[in-house]
This record gives sequence, C-alpha cells and structure tokens, in this order.
Amino acid sequence: MGKYTIRVVTGDSLLAGSCNQVQLWLVGEHWEADLGQKLRPMRRGVSAPSSKSAPLHLGRLPLVKLRKDEHLGDFDWFCKWISVRGPGTNGEALFPCYCWVQGSGIVCLPEGTGEGGGATDDQSLFKTHREQEIQKRKRMWGSWKDGLILPVAGRTPWDLPKNERFQEDKDFDFSFSLAKVGGLGPQGDTNPVKRPEDFKRIFPSAKTALDDALFGYQFLSAWLVLPPGMEDLKTQLEKELQVLYGVKLNVIILKQQYVAAPLVMLKLQPDGKLLPMVIQLQPPHHGCPTPMLPSNPPMAWLLAKTWVRSSDFQMHQLQSHLLRGHLMAEVISVATMRTLPSLHPIYKGVSTSSGGHVDILQRATACLTYHSLCPLADLADRQDALRLWGIISRRYVEGMVGLFYMTDEAVRDDPELQAWCREITETGLQGARDRGFPVSLDTRVQLCHFVTMCIFMCPGQHASAHLGQLDWYSWIPNGPCTMRKPPPVSKDVTEKDIVDSLPTAHQAHMQKTFTKFLGRRQPIMVALGQHKERYFSGPRPQAVAAVDQEIEARNAGLQLPYEYLRPSMVENSVTI
Repeated sequence: MGKYTIRVVTGDSLLAGSCNQVQLWLVGEHWEADLGQKLRPMRRGVSAPSSKSAPLHLGRLPLVKLRKDEHLGDFDWFCKWISVRGPGTNGEALFPCYCWVQGSGIVCLPEGTGEGGGATDDQSLFKTHREQEIQKRKRMWGSWKDGLILPVAGRTPWDLPKNERFQEDKDFDFSFSLAKVGGLGPQGDTNPVKRPEDFKRIFPSAKTALDDALFGYQFLSAWLVLPPGMEDLKTQLEKELQVLYGVKLNVIILKQQYVAAPLVMLKLQPDGKLLPMVIQLQPPHHGCPTPMLPSNPPMAWLLAKTWVRSSDFQMHQLQSHLLRGHLMAEVISVATMRTLPSLHPIYKGVSTSSGGHVDILQRATACLTYHSLCPLADLADRQDALRLWGIISRRYVEGMVGLFYMTDEAVRDDPELQAWCREITETGLQGARDRGFPVSLDTRVQLCHFVTMCIFMCPGQHASAHLGQLDWYSWIPNGPCTMRKPPPVSKDVTEKDIVDSLPTAHQAHMQKTFTKFLGRRQPIMVALGQHKERYFSGPRPQAVAAVDQEIEARNAGLQLPYEYLRPSMVENSVTI
C-alpha cells in the first residue's frame, strides 16, 4: 500500500471555486487507483494538502484523472494544478490544468514535464489522450470577410468555450475601467472648436504643437532621401501606400469623412532627426495637386502634416494594432489549440468604419509577409525591437527548444509540431506560403525563429502599437481619428480650413477616451517572461526568463526614455 499527499489548487479568479465534489484517480505505470470522491474545491486559491492511500504500488505517475460530481448542481470549477507526493513521484509530481472543469466528464492531466509528439512517443501512455484532446478542439475557426486571415469562431464572448474567454477579473476590469473614463459618450467641455489650441480643453496635458523634430512616421509609408541603388525600397513603400488609396469612406451623423494615402519624403539630419521634406497627399496621377513643401504657406504645410498624421492613425490602429497585434495572435492561438495537445512543450509556452476598415485590413493582409513580422529582417533600425527579439530568442526560446528537441531530426519527426506550422500558414493565414510563411519546420534554428516570431508578435508587436497611444494621440491634431474635409487641392489654406478638417469636439472626446483607456497599464498585468502558471515540472524550464537590463541602462541616459518595448512593461500576452 502506498500513501500519497495530494494538493488540489483552485484558481484565483472570481467564481473559480465549486461546491461540487471531485473524484480523483492516480494513473501509474503499473496500476490505476481511485482515491474516492472526497475533494471539494469551494474556495479560490486554496491548496490545502490531503493524504490518500492506494492499495497497490502504482509506480511512476504520468497521469491523474478527475471528474466533477453534479450532485448539487453543475458549478464550473477552475483548476490550476494538482500535485502528488508519494511512491514513484521522485519528490513532487506536478499536473498542470489551468482550465475550467465543466460537466461530469473525466479530465486527464498529464505530468508537466512536457513532451513532443515525435516517433518515439507513439507507444506513449498519452497517445490516445493527445488525440482525444485535439479532436475536442477542432471546431474553432470562424470567418469574417474574404481576403482576411481567419478569426476564432463566435460573434460574442459567450459563443466561445469558457476556457477561451477573458477571465472574470479581466472582464470586470475592462467594463469598470471603461465606465470610469466616461464610457463612449461626450465628456466635459463640448463647446465647438474654433482654433487648434481649443483641443487643449479636451486634454490639458497634451503637447500642443506639430513640431517637425517630433513629427513621427512610425507606421506610414515614407522614404528617406535615398542614395542610388535603393529604388527597390521606394517601390515597396509605394506599394504599401496603396493600402489607404480609394478605400470606402465613413459617414458620421450625415457628414462625409475622408482619408488620404500620403507619401512622405524624409531627410536624415546630422543630429539623427528625420525631417519631412515633401508630402504628396495622394498617389501621383493625372491632375493630382502638386506636392506640399516646407516652403509653402505655413497653414498649407501644417494641414499637410496633419493629414499625414491622420492617415498614420488609421494604419496604426488597423494594420499595426488590430491586424498584427490582435488578429495574428488569434491565428496563432487557434492553430495552437487545434493542433497541439496540452502536453506539448510549444503549447505550454505560447483580435476606419463603414467598410473602409475591411478594405484596409484586406490590403494589409495581402502585404503581410513572414519577414515583415521578424525584426531581424524588417526593423534593423529599431533597436528596442531587436533587443526584445534577442531576449525572447536567446534567453527563452532557444533554451526551451533545447530542452525538448535535441536534434534537427526530432523537430522534423514531430507530427504535431509540423501540423501546427501548416495550420498557421495554410489555414489561419489562408495560404500564406507565397508570402514566405513556412509550411514545415526542418531544423531547430527554424523552429526557434518561428516560435520567436509568434511570441514577439503577440506581446511585443502589440505592446509597441498599444502602449504609446495616449502619448501620440492625446493632442488631437497629432493623430486625428478622422478628417471632415477632403485633402486640399490648393495651397491657399486658412486656420479655419484646418479646424474644419479636424474632428469635432465630440469626436475628439471619443478619441481621448479610447486612447486613455486602451493605453493604460492594467492592474492584472503579468510581464513578459513571468508566469503565474506552473506549466512545467522541474527547475530547468522555469529558469529561462526574459530580462530588460539592456533597455533600462539605455533609458537612463535619455531625456525621454522609450519604455514601450521594455520587457517589464510588455504584457505576457495580447490583452486588449
């Protein structure tokens, strides 16, 4: 007879506990033991140990099974993990769960060492478990619009399986915080805006100047004054420019709104600043107005820069934030749920109105290449992105991959891993092989690069586009959410023309509300490289973590520190 000490830990979120009793089985390599129906996980966060006896020596414990009784009604229970100490556990065996236990079906929890699905795993005790687990998750792809990458199935949060929704804590924080900042209605002073300085009333602390030295081109098509031989770069930038050209425009309260597809030429100054030299507000064509220059009348040049910033706002929110930050994360998440069982190490380690926004997303999707998502190929001049990429790759991914894939053959021979790669490229991204996305992973180097892209894309890309919104857009003319007059065809521009083009006071309040709400630091925040979950057993995987000393040291010497890609400021997942 063997004596075992069992710890069953309930989640910390609201309503995580359950009044139902839980029946537990220990599955050993020799025998299986029913420990009886005596556990009642009523309180959240509780991990009180209990002692149970098994009539036989079970041997090593690769699996535990549990079933929630419905005798008192069906109360869902969020189980964090179960640990067992006793004969055959080599100290403590950890069985991660981190999901809602619903109904009265049997839930199997493998021991948390993490195992690939290679050929040597065919005779594993977990083969049937892995296949059954994946089969349950197959119906997760949805559809939205033709030409877009696939989203998760479901139009409302309640259409999703409970394990794929926001936890109640985050959902409550989302709703409460939105109400706190004023909801979506008008706030405070809604007097008409007569001068650009009147936007100061909406956000008193905002910077009130469109200074050339601070005029940013983070997301929009722009090119430097290029030396000979760089024509290919100009051609690529002009192609990206077409994303905004001719999209369907919105009408707000019977008032037509407008968007431009500007192209900007920048000059690199000796002090490192980029100054706009030429602004073409629409792609060149017959009858197109002449470009705007700094030597033009001040109001004409100011309006041209404002138009560029408004277009930048559209590209930021739809391409950089929504497509690359949320929808790409959704593809990766759904593909992971559909192809990788919870035992797999990769599973353990890793969402312009009135139709115009769909046009932009469809065009941006067509320009979405594998290389454009990897900073080593696309962001060679953005040092913080490279630092974060290196931290994720060298200090986390390579360490984790090295623990579970000792050779390139192990990577090639893992059918679950290969299915995951194909699912992302062929299904989720709707056949993106011609845009450089792989359909197979042949080496450990390729695997590390692909996994690093997935991890960087979710928290890193999202943080870079998300955290700075209040800084960039609190001064409305620096990033207008909409423009109410078409681009100027003449250089005879007055201050009234600028004001009449900018958002109304009500629209500006809406923009301020959203940017303040979206850009805030969430109270339930887990930084990149930190984990509350114990998905892996043993000390080795837990010792591989991201750090941010390099960026911290760099920021110490800057007048205006850049914090958006500092790992301690980056959320461990895409949240909002």
